[in-house]
Amino acid sequence: MTTNVAGNDRRRKKADPVADSKGGAQDVAAAERSASDDSSKPPKKPTGGGKGPGDKGPRKGTKERRPNPISRLIRFIREVVAELRKVIWPTRKELITYTSVVVVFVTIMTAIVWGLDAGVAKLVMWAFGANSDS
Repeated sequence: MTTNVAGNDRRRKKADPVADSKGGAQDVAAAERSASDDSSKPPKKPTGGGKGPGDKGPRKGTKERRPNPISRLIRFIREVVAELRKVIWPTRKELITYTSVVVVFVTIMTAIVWGLDAGVAKLVMWAFGANSDS
């Protein structure tokens, strides 16, 4: 098997109609047709839900009923409770560790921002010659 410097197989590259620039658009279309599994089947018609020219929406008299707001709220709360039961809650030790890491990180970032702000303020005062003698 011969390979070039980049490690690509030369024989495979020549056999690929998409990669071959001499074949043009006809080879690309042929490769796409052969790659699709259901090329002999006719295309499927869209089955509702879309806004195409043949789609007129639901039939008259078949209006989909939505539950009232109270039952929707109750269902939402039940789903929230079900999802919260799936959560893996941290132990007390993990919670204390995570909280301390966040507090330390926020303190360090606040100190960095405060230091940069004070430094830039002094630089601006020096650059524009604000007198402190007034």
